[in-house]
This record gives sequence, structure tokens and C-alpha cells, in this order.
Amino acid sequence: MLDPHVFRDQLDITIQRLRDRYFEFDRSAWSALEIARRKAIQDLEGLKADRNKITDQIRSRKQAQENTSDLLEKQKASSENLAQCEKVMRDIESEWESFLSLIPNVPHVSVPLGQTSGNNQEIKTWGTPRVLDHPQDHIDLGVHLGILDLERATKITGSRFAVLKGAGAQLERALGAFMLDIHLKHGYSEVIPPYLVNPESMYGTGQLPKFENDLFKVPHGESHLYLIPTAEVPITNLYRDEILKETELPVRHCALTPCFRSEAGSYGKDTKGIIRQHQFHKVELVSFTREEDAPQELERLTENAENILEMLELPYRRMLLCTGDMGFSSHKTYDLEVWLPSQQTYREISSCSWFGTFQARRIGLKYRTSPPKGGNRHLHTLNGSALAIGRTWVAIIENGQQADGSIVLPKALVPYMGGLERITL
Repeated sequence: MLDPHVFRDQLDITIQRLRDRYFEFDRSAWSALEIARRKAIQDLEGLKADRNKITDQIRSRKQAQENTSDLLEKQKASSENLAQCEKVMRDIESEWESFLSLIPNVPHVSVPLGQTSGNNQEIKTWGTPRVLDHPQDHIDLGVHLGILDLERATKITGSRFAVLKGAGAQLERALGAFMLDIHLKHGYSEVIPPYLVNPESMYGTGQLPKFENDLFKVPHGESHLYLIPTAEVPITNLYRDEILKETELPVRHCALTPCFRSEAGSYGKDTKGIIRQHQFHKVELVSFTREEDAPQELERLTENAENILEMLELPYRRMLLCTGDMGFSSHKTYDLEVWLPSQQTYREISSCSWFGTFQARRIGLKYRTSPPKGGNRHLHTLNGSALAIGRTWVAIIENGQQADGSIVLPKALVPYMGGLERITL
């Protein structure tokens, strides 16, 4: 969440920055909460002062061996009033925090203004898309080669699930191993986190409370757990309520996990094939760093994701998302889009984001600055897909297609495919 001080010290500027991303801040609700909170604090401080005064009077009378029964009654009444005031304060703090939890992050000054993806800025392109006379999509290619089965997946579970078989399953596994090996060379530390997380973890990275309908929830005892939509959730929460040392920074992790998304509201959009699935695998990069290092860390992380695409010989472009197209928690986001011959366009395969202190404030994540500065500061968090394996699978199948229906694999993957260079019937 945002630092409350930006609303107290820079209210008009912050409201405008939020308006830039098409969020209308409720100034009157904020003012009412702040007034109630200040009054509760004043009432609480006044009651504590009264209680301390009564306690001192009781002590004085006892030392003088005088009767204290009237003061003890006052002390009891004061304690009851104080307890009631503390409850009021907790209720206000809870309402105040709930209000702040629904406010998105403010955009970085370098983020272009705009409401839709049409306002995103192209930063770079890499590779030359192949010119194919009659490009087939990954569904026709995969079914023809016997490596993709959507019908049986629907029978087993339902729509928007897939069964990969033979070389298709091997390709999925090879991509995960390949990506992890490359990122370990870039200095990331591999993590295998839980795939189920508690509500606090979802809240910490911004999925809750706003995006509850996009999540899969399962009962667990008297509460419930959530299937992770991305490894960002468990890895970011690794250090929840902790204070790291400045000398440990930056902390960089990578993970290969399944991801589960209900994709509420996306029906009819990208639902053909395996581009938008309820279950898919993804390699995620997560970084924790200082504010002054965060902009360069975003560039580094994005380049690490781009490196995978280049090694796989897949044409792509980098897009800087505009204010209206960014995610709820994002301060600045780059999307990487890979070329798909069947659609004759670039489609998202990675999203790399810098969150500022937005997530760190929600999870209580700080670092202790080194002398002579001293003190604790909130960390800046970043993450990026590097890459979504299902979409990479699609891009390899479509970009590697040959006239006879076979698929030529990228050279970098051949060792991970047991020497297989081409998928054929």
C-alpha cells in the first residue's frame, strides 16, 4: 500500500497521480477517517494521562497511609473507558487500513499516460519474424504431431486445461530446466516455495482484497488457503515482517512453479489453445533492493528475461506500459511480447514490474541501513516472468514450424531435449 504520509503531506499531487491511472480517490472518505483517527488518538492519550494521574494519587495516599477506595473506583472506571477507547481505535485503524488497501500504486514519472494498451510505448524490438505462406497455429500443429490434447483435458477437468504428450511434455520440462539454469548463472538463487498460501500472503502482494475472484481458494481447517497465481506471492512473502541487512542486498530469487488463475472476466478472450489457461508453469524472478538501486534492477531483470527469448531465437518486443494498463501494485512495468506467426502479431509472454515500497509496506519488509545513515527503511520489490512456459511452448511450436508440419527446435534447447533437434510424427 501507499505510504499514508503522501496523503497527509502531498494530497493534491497524489490524487492527480492516481487520476493519471484512472483511479478516483475518495477525498471525503479519507478526511472523515483522518478526523476520526485523530480524535481517537487524542481521546486515548487523554485517558492514559488521567489513568497515570490517578495511579500517582493512589501511590501518594498509600505512602501517607490514607484511604484510597474512591481513587480505586476512579481507576476502575478509567481502565474501562480506556479499554473501550482502544477498541474504537482498533476499529478505526482497521477501517483506515482497508481503505488504503484498495488504492493502487502511483505510477513512476517515466510511465506514459494512457488508458489502454494502445498507449503503451515500444522500447525495442529484437529478431526478424519469419515470413510463412500459410502459418498454422499451435493447436493444429500440436494435435497433428500428437503432442497436445485439449479434448481429453476437457474430459478430465474442464475447459482451459491441456494435456501435453511425448515430445510436447518433454519440451515443457526442458524449458523449465533451461530457464532456471540460465537465471542461476545470472546470480539468482533458486527457491521451491509452497504452492498454497494463506490470505496474509495474498494480501501482501496485492491480490487481496481486490482480486479475490481471480483466485482459486480451498478449505483448510477453519480457514482457507489459495493456490498461487504466480511464484511472486510466496517468494515475496518469504521475508514478511523481517528486517534484512543492507549488506545482503540485492536479494534475487527465481522459481519454477505451477500457477493457477480463474481468469474471471476473460471468457472469450485468448481462450483458444493454451495461451490463457487456468493452470500453467512459469519461471519467476523476484528481487529485493534499495530505492536508489531499483530502477537499474528493473532494467537488469527485464534484460534477464529478454536473454531467454534471444537464446531461444524468438522475435520479441519490449513495451513500457501506460498508466491505465499497469497492474494494481505496479509502479512501472515492462511487457515482453513474442511474435506468433498464426496471429501475425506480438503477444505478451512476460511482465516485469517494479513495485516501489507498495508491497513491502503491506508485508512489513524492511532493511537496516548501514552506518553512518542508520535506521530501517522499506525495501523496494520487483518481479518478472522469465518466462511463462506455456506461452514459450506456443512460440517455439509456431515459430519453428516447417512446411511438412514438423517443428525445428532452438539450438539452445537441443541438449535439454536429449539431442532432439526436430519434432516430427
